[in-house]
Amino acid sequence: MASWTTSPQGPYPAGWAVAQPIQSFALPRGDTDGATDQTFRLIVKPDLWSKTIRLRLANTFGNRPVTLGAVTVGLQSTGGNLLAGKVQQVSFHGKPEVVIPVGEELYSDEVSLDLDPADPLLQGRNLAVSLFVKGASGPLTWHCDAFYTSYLSAPGSGDHTQDKNEAAFPFTTTSWFLLDAVEAQADPDTAVVCAFGDSITEGVNSTLNGSDTWPDVLSWRLHSAYGNKIVVVKEAISGNTVTTCPREGGTSVNGPSAADRLDRDVFGVAGLRYVVWLEGH
Repeated sequence: MASWTTSPQGPYPAGWAVAQPIQSFALPRGDTDGATDQTFRLIVKPDLWSKTIRLRLANTFGNRPVTLGAVTVGLQSTGGNLLAGKVQQVSFHGKPEVVIPVGEELYSDEVSLDLDPADPLLQGRNLAVSLFVKGASGPLTWHCDAFYTSYLSAPGSGDHTQDKNEAAFPFTTTSWFLLDAVEAQADPDTAVVCAFGDSITEGVNSTLNGSDTWPDVLSWRLHSAYGNKIVVVKEAISGNTVTTCPREGGTSVNGPSAADRLDRDVFGVAGLRYVVWLEGH
């Protein structure tokens, strides 16, 4: 079942110049080379924890294959630091390195988190997914408005996916890159609700790292009523429109329109049962 999702945008940089964060401090040639021999530590909040997860990685809007030399997962402590314990290596068909083809997405092998999903330690805890981009990625598939702080190492700094502290991650970003889903093993009768929409669903004006968007509140209420039999994930893009917007050259502001991304961002969500759609135009 989907436990966390986001909607791919791109390539970076794309959209209105005033509607996206500037990442040039960490991606000085982001429009041509993208990331270069550096590590992303992406912070995401699963709505359902399980002992086994898998990742979905996307090169949807890239113009060249992206090579990931290593990928790991761990529990966030504070900032870019990880909780004490084993950092889990992620593999792809049994290998630590993977190439994501242009325009495609792929899944990792199953990853054992070596944890008890019922452990109170997990309440409010975030997952840290570390990706080492080997070589130059080219323009990156990303998600602009994450409303979570993630961490980047410097260009050319190499593989820091196994680091448990944040010393090698001097840069912060409020965007996600290359990762677009985390899936968790769940009972077959678990239902997934997808919140699909624009900036209101995305969480504009919510608290950075506060997990207080309306889909978050919906999640709290549904978990209170139904426990882990229901999961809420979000597929929203700020400025998104139902159909194309002529003033933006035929594309929706900041990303593909709802109509263009419906198959991928809604029907492609594992375990989907319900959709809440809130969007204009």
